[in-house]
Amino acid sequence: MRILAGVAIPFSAAVFAAVYLAPAWALPWLAAGCAALALPALLLKGERRMRALLAALGLAAGLLWSWGYDGLFLAPALALDGAEGTYAFTLTDWPRATAYGVSLPARLALPGERDPKVILYADEGLNLKPGDTVTCTAALRRANLRYGEESEYYLSKGVALLAYARGAPEVFSPPGLPARYWPLAAARAVKERLVILFPADTAGFMAALLTGDTGTLDGGIYAAFQRTGLAHVVAVSGQHVSFLAGLLAVLMGKRRRVSAAVTIAVLFFFAAATGGSPSVLRAVYLQCALLLAPLLGREDDKATSLSTVLMLLLMWNPHAAASGNLQLSFAAVAGIYLLTGPLYDRWTGALGGKPLHRLLRLLYGNLAASIGALAFTTPLLAWYFGTVSLVAPIANLLALWAVSYAFLGGLAAAAVGFLLPGVGQALGWVIAWLVRYVQWVASSLAKLPFAAVPAHGYLWLWLGFVYVLLVLWALWRGERKRPVVLAFACAVTLCAALFFNVLTLRGGDLRVSVLDVGQGASALLCSDGMTALVDCGGTSASGSGDAAANAVQATGSSLLDYLILTHFHADHAGGVERLMQRLEVGTLIVPDAQPDDPLRARILALAEEEGAEVRFLLDDDRLALGEASLTLYAPLGDGGANEEGLSVLATCGDFDALVTGDMNAAVEKRLVKYGNLPDIELLVVGHHGSSYSSSEELLMATRPEYAVISVGYNNYGHPAPEALERLAAAGCEIYRTDLMGTVSITANREAP
Repeated sequence: MRILAGVAIPFSAAVFAAVYLAPAWALPWLAAGCAALALPALLLKGERRMRALLAALGLAAGLLWSWGYDGLFLAPALALDGAEGTYAFTLTDWPRATAYGVSLPARLALPGERDPKVILYADEGLNLKPGDTVTCTAALRRANLRYGEESEYYLSKGVALLAYARGAPEVFSPPGLPARYWPLAAARAVKERLVILFPADTAGFMAALLTGDTGTLDGGIYAAFQRTGLAHVVAVSGQHVSFLAGLLAVLMGKRRRVSAAVTIAVLFFFAAATGGSPSVLRAVYLQCALLLAPLLGREDDKATSLSTVLMLLLMWNPHAAASGNLQLSFAAVAGIYLLTGPLYDRWTGALGGKPLHRLLRLLYGNLAASIGALAFTTPLLAWYFGTVSLVAPIANLLALWAVSYAFLGGLAAAAVGFLLPGVGQALGWVIAWLVRYVQWVASSLAKLPFAAVPAHGYLWLWLGFVYVLLVLWALWRGERKRPVVLAFACAVTLCAALFFNVLTLRGGDLRVSVLDVGQGASALLCSDGMTALVDCGGTSASGSGDAAANAVQATGSSLLDYLILTHFHADHAGGVERLMQRLEVGTLIVPDAQPDDPLRARILALAEEEGAEVRFLLDDDRLALGEASLTLYAPLGDGGANEEGLSVLATCGDFDALVTGDMNAAVEKRLVKYGNLPDIELLVVGHHGSSYSSSEELLMATRPEYAVISVGYNNYGHPAPEALERLAAAGCEIYRTDLMGTVSITANREAP
């Protein structure tokens, strides 16, 4: 390993420690301690002394750099938290539409300071462009606070402040687009051209594939990509850079110096056009190192290149260490470097040059690359997204070949389409069939019950077992080192983990799971193989529809027997469309309320399209759910969606669970009066813990033992102190999804 790697690896390790472990005040002291370790290292001899010195100094430099970056560049910006005044913002990218207006990536002009990156939120401004200067009154908030909690999310992207515009801004637009933004303009032009060249069902995919912008990609398709481990194909990364570099190498021929210069220039333009994410920059830097090494007479040392690129990215922004994008990118490349080559050589060593053998080489190459990338990224994916994709190797094997041709064909169609639109459209029509094939692979595999499984309990144990086994297998030097035995052991233990996981999820005669969907509501009821979902809406990053579908499919089924919506507000029904794209819904039960609501119209239309039975609950009803039963209470109020919602009582033996939606205290009184409610064991607290729900009358009549509040970060004050006090006074044991995640309670019938 070379000297540069000996510095880069400890430097990067120190930055990660500074971001995740060490408090800011301790960084200079820790740096001094690491530097002091260089003194005893001088007592060593030869190569050991050099390695020890580099490690000590690299650690010290990483810690000191993280501390200095925060003090010099970040602290002045964070000090503006809570300030409000007139500021000038220079836009650095195109505006993006939000639910409430637009978000504008920009830099804030600060006299005498480095202009920090900010995101400016305004009511309007979609006609703005990069380079425009917006002057307005704005309130500034520090970006290391997200959903009310400390977070590295924005800092990892280099964003120090969030700004909220007040009133109408003044805009100064330069006469022409500054040269630094030409790559962004090129990317925008390509996306607009793709809409013309490709059919509507494939244009979003092509825009994501070529530019990394998933904003126009169908949400259901993107969820299928995530579930099947194919999301990386629409996140511009090393795969896209290697495709582009390979295409340029073919076009430029054997002129190595000219080819290298042109390729490097095009790659950096491509990185700027696609937003310069860590994964793209990592891929471009590594490709440049690969191109320059032979020209400079140097060997391409993979460990040195990879560690040096990581160090450069962390020097630019130490908080990028917290970026899941960066971590996944480097983990994937490390796995490919370590595993893909040996696997490919082992599998293809006995193959010849026959056509069938050439096909096998291609298949083995794709499979080896997928396994190499997944080897180190799977734990990270499980940690960040809470699921493990079991079909990822198969999905990648089936789809990656088509993705490569779609990428190269899409570039050709876009290039030709600017000059000859008709020819470009013809190419787009042909390539669209490749895109449809990739989307079909993802959608089909995503519907399998165990395509992706929740990463908790037995699955974490299985992952731990697999990695321990892999390490032991790698260290084993015996002659009888058979990969088949390793694969068999992993497969058998996976089946066991899935079996016990399903057994847990289906355990008891009734299992009530109040899902963590952020500020929203979704409760899954399971009994004897049957499932019912009460509401499906929320603000969770993964999407309430996907969260609910994942929970159902984790039980080993893709059929949801009953979908019950208390009302049609987005925080209770906003995820239904995604849910119905992923699952077969037997019966949809809704109140006959909000007749003009657009969300109601979309849900009912989709239910009819998917063949689900639709029942409007006009009178109280009772349904069987395996060993349990459901009592559905028709709406008892009027005057608004919350008051016109239905409620659900789940009963299993002596166990009762009540879900009241968002009804207020007045409607709760009517439910007590007319509903003949029993003493209940579980109350899914109404209206996310609002002060207007969970009235004393309801609590006194039902006497719940457990109260689960489905709530996330919000500006409404949920759960309200008054509601918490009433629940505590009633003797409830209180659980909250914002603090504890998904809350599950299992009940059993009493033995006869």
